[in-house]
Parts: sequence; C-alpha cells; structure tokens
Amino acid sequence: MNTAQPPPGGARPGGRTARTRQAVLEAVFEELGEGGYAALTMERIARRSGVHVATIYRRWRSTEGLVCELMTDLSAEVPLPDTGTLAGDLRALARAIAAFYSEPRYRGLLEAVVSAAAREPAAADVLREFFDDRLRLAGRMVHRAVDRGELPADADPDEVMAALGAPFYYRLLISRRPVDLRLADCAADAAYAAALAGVFTHTEGDENGEGGR
Repeated sequence: MNTAQPPPGGARPGGRTARTRQAVLEAVFEELGEGGYAALTMERIARRSGVHVATIYRRWRSTEGLVCELMTDLSAEVPLPDTGTLAGDLRALARAIAAFYSEPRYRGLLEAVVSAAAREPAAADVLREFFDDRLRLAGRMVHRAVDRGELPADADPDEVMAALGAPFYYRLLISRRPVDLRLADCAADAAYAAALAGVFTHTEGDENGEGGR
C-alpha cells in the first residue's frame, strides 16, 4: 500500500477524511498481517488506527467492507498495460500480478478472504464483488484487441481474463507454491493462444450452460 503523505500545500478539501481512510486501511492491513482474518475486529482496527470505532462502523459497516476496500486499493497498484498488442498486454499484466503476489502479506490477504468466503456469506460476497470488478477492468484489454481486429467481435473478455488469472490462484491457493515469471509468461501465452483460437467466443447454448466449443 502506498503510504506516502501529500506534499506540503498539496492537501485538498476533505483531506482529513482521506487521512482517516488511510489510517483505517493501514490498520486493517497490519491487523491481517498479525492475526489473520479470523482475528480482525472493528475494535482492534479502531485501537490501531486511532479512529473512533463508531466512525469506522458508520463508513464501512463491517470488516468485510473494509477488506473489500483494502483489496481494491491494493490491486489498483497493478497497472493496466497498453502495449499495443493483446499478447504484450497479457504478458505485462501477468508479470505485474506475479510481482504483486511476491509480497507475502498480499498473499496472506487473499488466502484469508478466500478462507472466510468458504464459511461466511458476507465474505463470499466481498470476494465475488472484488473479482467481478477486476475482471471488468482488465477486460478493457480484450475490448481494445477486438477494436484492433486481433480478436473476433464475440470474444468474451471475462473468459480471457479468467484464463489468465486461473494459474496464479491455483498456484497460490491449491499447490501453495510461490508465483514466478515463468508462471506469468506461461499463463499469458496460454490465454493468448486460446483467445486467438476462438476458445473464448460466445456461442449458441452458452446462456443455458451448455458451453461452446
């Protein structure tokens, strides 16, 4: 998380609100690092951040809401590339994801939320909302590729991006091994090849769950 303070004179109206938000999210990050998701409470966050617990409840309502906002902030540090080709974009994004998850606490945050989602409906909603948002954002690369004529007009952005991300989450959550650049490049190349082959296009029967090709 970027904890840099604004330069002198750079504060904008509402700066106190921004500082409060930063303090609270940093406290969530630290609490997750020390005790994990199971130990995360609004009261512990309030003590660490110095922000009154009533203020935290009023703005975020639950620890799930805080974790969702934290995950969104952290993932925003992974830039959306625009290299001019889909192959280049996928490889650049995959390498950025690998670099992101090289930080143990980021991996821990993901593991904690996935674990909680298996037990708590609210946490499951947080996780679904987070990944839906990330898929929509990254899907812009696929839309650009369609506009350039690299992919057919019926290419499904969600499916392309899911294919890119799946190897990372298998490695992180199932095989429990570190991610690396080889994994990133293989994931990008495989997603690109499948997209070019038309694997991720809409076909008749998709809406009924019958699949396509």
